[in-house]
Amino acid sequence: MRARVRGLGPSMTRSVQAVAEAVAADPAGCARLTVSALAARTGTSEATVVRTARLLGYPGYRDLRLALAALAAQQESGAAPAVTVDIAVDDPLADVVAKLAREEAQTLADTAAALDLTQLAAAVTALATARRIDIYGIGASALVGQDLAQKLLRIGLVAHAHSDPHLAVTNAVQLRPGDVAVAITHSGSTGDVIEPLRTAFERGATTVALTGRPNAPVAHYADLVLATSAARETQLRPAAMSSRTSQLLVVDCLFVAVAQQTYETAAPALAASYEALAHRHTAR
Repeated sequence: MRARVRGLGPSMTRSVQAVAEAVAADPAGCARLTVSALAARTGTSEATVVRTARLLGYPGYRDLRLALAALAAQQESGAAPAVTVDIAVDDPLADVVAKLAREEAQTLADTAAALDLTQLAAAVTALATARRIDIYGIGASALVGQDLAQKLLRIGLVAHAHSDPHLAVTNAVQLRPGDVAVAITHSGSTGDVIEPLRTAFERGATTVALTGRPNAPVAHYADLVLATSAARETQLRPAAMSSRTSQLLVVDCLFVAVAQQTYETAAPALAASYEALAHRHTAR
């Protein structure tokens, strides 16, 4: 819980942070409090308490209380510490596989359910008609950016992924109306991604943000925001698989929908790329 609160810290308001820090510091005590009592204890409102619970990955305050009670019971029993949200140090490998699979499946379901189809459709149209597409991402998000770029390149679009912040900004300066810039950042507060997106926004390009925090700073410079699942990350998994899985689902939705919209040119371009690479997949 402490690691999760630290990870979400940059996207929290002061009042939400007060509630989050309270539950992380005293899960047993907070588990016994009603929503009104916790609001009074932290000097906030009931709405803030509910908003904090949702930001931490729970549907509502009741679910957060149950999780806090379970965490308190684990601490009191001396059970093995958790490596992730629900995986303990001494869990058998089969349980690790099963639990991670369930977490990934839930992340995909959450992302699909929360995805704004109007925003997605607008992003697809912008990409399909773009003169040029720049994609920005750092760390794990850079891998997702590269995946999107290579998919778009294979259907004949001009797309480039930038993980070097200097190159990202110098390329963003060249963008203009009719171009598209895509920023990928789970936290929504990565400065090296926000800076080139802001530059592209100021140059008149259509800007798109893929983020797990739709109200984070990156959204200030995004014409379109595609929300990914607010995956519950831990200290041992700061670039959790579920975050990338969520981003990759959105990337696949963009790619397939763009390919549909540009099918007459996308199909032959994709066939040509397969043919060009075919000899590399032949055993020698």
